[in-house]
Amino acid sequence: MTAEFEPVPAHGEPPRGAPSAPTPARLAGVEAGVVDRLHAFESDLEAQLSLCGRRREEVHVIVVTKYHTPELAEVLYAAGQRDFGENTLQGLHAKLEAGGSALESARWHFIGQLQRKKAGQVARLAWAIHSIDRTELVDRIDRVELDHAVDAFVQVSLDGQPDRGGVLIEQMDALVERVLASPHLRLKGLMAVAPLGADADPAFERLQELSARIRRVAPEADSISAGMSGDWQAALRHGATHLRIGTAITGKPVSAR
Repeated sequence: MTAEFEPVPAHGEPPRGAPSAPTPARLAGVEAGVVDRLHAFESDLEAQLSLCGRRREEVHVIVVTKYHTPELAEVLYAAGQRDFGENTLQGLHAKLEAGGSALESARWHFIGQLQRKKAGQVARLAWAIHSIDRTELVDRIDRVELDHAVDAFVQVSLDGQPDRGGVLIEQMDALVERVLASPHLRLKGLMAVAPLGADADPAFERLQELSARIRRVAPEADSISAGMSGDWQAALRHGATHLRIGTAITGKPVSAR
């Protein structure tokens, strides 16, 4: 890669300097219009935040790049995007390996269901993990040596469906306490996905109530990771601070067309 990118920051420090554009060779096959969609989403987000009486700096947009190429992530990085999400260790590793210093400087969020045997490896690579839903994951992460603390979201199940991940609400407090005791994890708040086929507003209202509950124990854990391409507006109305946006920005992967 011939383009020069800003230096890799220390974990917890935001990337510095102006983004550089990837070379034409790296753009081959990249989804056309992805930067336009990024800008359009930002405009929609500003409008929704205004309706909610909230500020842009309150919200982090995580662009979900699963099933997409590292080149697409590079294009978004060059356009100013800094937060990206992957749902598998393989996908996360592939982006970091292929993307060079540009994508190493990005903030990578692990958003998929986390396997215990891979938890330590994910913790070494990720800026944040949004899917801590059982104590076994924390135990495994605490066994590895890390040179940084990893931001952690406790994933809560709002519908009780085990195949979608998330700790049951009645077990949430114990898991929160375990994360708070971890030397490697820094509790940021809660994460959830809305129940399938249901109105997202009541679900995210419940998540907001649960967030208020854990802040009585951990006042600094005031983040809410909620909202995807189809329901992010509802998430914003109920205090979401981290939106996980895929196709609304990235478009569909080539293999899905």
